[in-house]
Formats: sequence, C-alpha cells, structure tokens
Amino acid sequence: MTVISETAFAKINLALHVRVRRPDGYHEIETLFAFCADGDQISVGPANELLLSITGPFGDGLPVDEGNLVLRAVLAIREHFGVKKGAQIILDKRLPIAAGLGGGSADAAAAARALNRLWELNADDAALISAIGPLGADVAVCVASQSALGKGLGDQLSVPPADMPGPGAPILLVNPLKPCPTGAVYKGWDGADRGSLAISRAGWRNDLTPSAIAQVPEIGEALYLLDDMGTASLVRMSGSGATCFALFDSLADRDEAQAEIVAHQPGWWTMSSVLR
Repeated sequence: MTVISETAFAKINLALHVRVRRPDGYHEIETLFAFCADGDQISVGPANELLLSITGPFGDGLPVDEGNLVLRAVLAIREHFGVKKGAQIILDKRLPIAAGLGGGSADAAAAARALNRLWELNADDAALISAIGPLGADVAVCVASQSALGKGLGDQLSVPPADMPGPGAPILLVNPLKPCPTGAVYKGWDGADRGSLAISRAGWRNDLTPSAIAQVPEIGEALYLLDDMGTASLVRMSGSGATCFALFDSLADRDEAQAEIVAHQPGWWTMSSVLR
C-alpha cells in the first residue's frame, strides 16, 4: 500500500508585534514566521472512506472528527478539487497542544500536501491555500512552511527582512507543559502599540509575553534560564505561548543548553532542531 508522509513543521514567531485590537475582537499584528525542520508527522494512504487516527505523546484526547483541523482540511481539499476518494490519515502528534507552535495549522497544511501527492492533484501552493486557507490565519504560511513576514491577522505574507536567521540555524524549544490559552493571552494584552516591526533582530519583540507570563509564570522562568546561559543569540516566546525558544550559533551550544534545561526542569518538554 502506498503511504505518503509529510512533516508538519513547527512554526516559530521570531517576533510578534500587536498593533491594534479591532472592533471584531481580532488583532492586527506584524510577525516573523520561521519553521523548524521537525514537528508532527502526517501519513496518508488509500482507503475507501476518510479515516483519521492519532498517535504520539500528545495525541491523547484529540478529536478524530471534524473537531480536528486535519479532518476539516481534508474535507476542504476534497470539496475544492472535486475528489471522491477516501484516505487513511494518521497524525503522529509530537508537539505540545496550544503551545504557540502553530501545531493545528501545520498539521492541516501537511495533510493537504500529503493528499496532493496521494491523490495526484498536482496543485501548487496557491491552490492549496485557496482550499484550506480559510481554516485559520496561520494555515496559509504553513503550506510552504518557509520564513515570511506576516501582517494583518498574520495571513498577509511577504518576504522577511534580511536579518532573518538562515536555514540550519540551531534552535532549542522549551515548553513547561502548562496550558496557555490563546484567547486569554490576547485578552490580557495591554493595548499599547509599541511600534512597527524592526529591520534588526535586536528590536524584535513578542508583545504577548507579559500577558502569557501572567497566565503561566513558568514562561518567565524558561525565558530567564535560556537567556542566563549567555550563549543564545535570540531568546523569545513563540506566538501566544507557552513555548519559548533560543537561537544559537552552534549545535554544541544548543545541545549544552538543552542538557541544562532538562537537568533544571526534567518535567518540561524540549526539542532541539534547526531552522528550515
């Protein structure tokens, strides 16, 4: 049986500047998207109907019906391209849930890429975005999973600034495994517009960090530990939390930092990777 696999690359917000809260409750943002070389895994194979199953360390309790963004993406692909075939979809959930890593959006995009190959649709990224983009603001950027500058709701994509770290940059992700609800974090934003996204990484912020720390104080501890090591070139929280990340100049520095975090907080989740 033909089985096709795709990585749902972990999304990182190197910066997230919140500019204004709109009357509809959404927020205008400026953000720098980057992607790790690792993440969840999606596997698809032929079947007479659509079947979704979930494995992995963070798969417990996730729905396998239309409450799951993966299945909604599959249904959107079928409708958009007029496909009548079924598929067996397996989601290997390796990233924490609601972690600021775009997991659901990345999973949906990976499923679309995998089915594009399985069903021989020959669709380009633009066509896939037309099919599944309406499912969420991060879905469009996750289709190609390449660095980008995002504006508006994060869905207006353009070329990122020259100071973006390049492919292969060592990165360490740290998550204290405490729930950090996106809605509550955005609601806790203080409403202050601190300015547009800077060209230089020294001016890159995440304006949601104070609100997220108020929800999950361990985020502050993770940021302190990563910064205090003194070897990271950039330490920030990703998205609305709770995952924090650090960029390093060498794999050795990254791995040493991971070992220190694990020794200090053995119950936390960590993932070492590189940027795509």
